Amino acid sequence: MNKTDYNIKVNRAIDAQMIWKNAPAPNRGELIRQFGNCLRQNKNELAKLVVQDSKKIIGEAEGEVQEAIDMCDFAVGLSRQLYGLTMPSERQDHKMQEVWHPLGVVGVISAFNFPCAVWAWNHILAIVCGNSVVWKPSPRSLNITKKLKELWDQTVEEFLKTTIVKHTMGDRFNMKDLLQIVEGGNETAEWIADDPRIKLVSATGSTEMGKALAPRVAARLGRTILELGGNNAMLLSQHANLKLALRAIVFSAVGTCGQRCTSLRRLIINEKIYNEVVESLKKIYTNLIIGDPMNSKTLVGPMIDQNAVKKMQSVLEECRKKGHTVFGGEVIEDCYVKPAIVEVKEQDDIVYKETFAPILYVMKYITLENAIRKNNIVSQGLSSCIFTNNLQEAELFTSSMGSDCGIVNINIGPSGAEIGGAFGGEKDTGGGRESGSDAWKQYMKRTTITTNYSESLPLAQGIKFDIE
Repeated sequence: MNKTDYNIKVNRAIDAQMIWKNAPAPNRGELIRQFGNCLRQNKNELAKLVVQDSKKIIGEAEGEVQEAIDMCDFAVGLSRQLYGLTMPSERQDHKMQEVWHPLGVVGVISAFNFPCAVWAWNHILAIVCGNSVVWKPSPRSLNITKKLKELWDQTVEEFLKTTIVKHTMGDRFNMKDLLQIVEGGNETAEWIADDPRIKLVSATGSTEMGKALAPRVAARLGRTILELGGNNAMLLSQHANLKLALRAIVFSAVGTCGQRCTSLRRLIINEKIYNEVVESLKKIYTNLIIGDPMNSKTLVGPMIDQNAVKKMQSVLEECRKKGHTVFGGEVIEDCYVKPAIVEVKEQDDIVYKETFAPILYVMKYITLENAIRKNNIVSQGLSSCIFTNNLQEAELFTSSMGSDCGIVNINIGPSGAEIGGAFGGEKDTGGGRESGSDAWKQYMKRTTITTNYSESLPLAQGIKFDIE
């Protein structure tokens, strides 16, 4: 895509949003309801395209499409709950309000590993809040992107047959233009970051990517939602249900072949159960079913490409040179690898840096306070969890003295999230929040309104300013 084509698409998104923002929010919700039903009808095909593009196993792909469907359901209800506030004024016969208005054009930059769900988090909220979307997908995920755009356009056509939006807003309104796809690599992402016409940039990717784009958006005082790296840990207490924990460890560490931002990277185990847990994990890893991601029995599919495989092997070789004990990690063929377990005595620069691969670093802890320090010492702050049946341990880990991550779980792994809770992290993870809770406010602008319905003009703070 060249810059001229890019500008054409952004201008179309602007024109569409200028009309769409005046549509009643429940009408916007109706469009999203119909889109959710369209996703339901095409779920199997969409899941297969997710597998084709991201290489994740079919069960996970189906879950990703379901997440987009769930997001639609969430936003339909939200369309009648974009609440503002009314607050008392200090002046007689005055009323103060806060209301929320559509923001404008939202730019979405998504990654290969969740080509459907992450876009849906942003697009669905942006549309129901009265915005339009310019979406730059990963170059690796164009098949699912094109299908989603096709289904969006199809939904719009059906929507216009059953609503009065077209009649009230004019024939010139092309609702399909509310979603614009801009293909490309880093250069296209930079165009979005530098473009003052795009009011909010939501970018998902590596910390390095975020640190490159964020200053460019900040230079024009634009808004950002950044979902960047994760170096997620699980604290495994001697008071844990180990059967439950082992299942969570394996799914969190090898799901999506370790290529989730919420993948389990570090397992911090109480020294009393360390040997038992590590031996159990090695047995499970030995029997993992690795292969065709379309086979429902497969647990581990391929990595995204050869560069990812080479990076994993390079990191494992560095671990061996540093004296860490490496179990597994071998290349089977092409992009298929065995997930690896790396035992480390202390965390070092290798462990501190996230490797987007199925590498699980395991280590011991003596006291819970020590384990919390190990959890928090890394620069990333996305997801974390503790497995324990001890109430005091759980409460400490979730308190202000506990995990410093945006997501803190008890007796479930760090990987995956429900759309009802805001998703995002702290520190080098970027600080953004997407999906549930009040994340919708990021896609709107707040206006404070004061109404004087008296016959006088009292000033705030009792200021006197009398003129003849």
